[in-house]
Amino acid sequence: MPRNTRTPRVCSDCDGFPVVAITTGTRNPDGTRTTLTVDCQACHGTGTNLPAALARAGR
Repeated sequence: MPRNTRTPRVCSDCDGFPVVAITTGTRNPDGTRTTLTVDCQACHGTGTNLPAALARAGR
């Protein structure tokens, strides 16, 4: 059954997974790994092809 809702256009660079956690290889004093969170450079962490300014404005 077709839906009438709009589906957002998924970013072609990150396929909708805009934020990733990368381990640096070093450990914290409590034994956990040190991680960095990185946003997709194409969609700026939104996951869609909409410009980041429009996505934040709620359009």
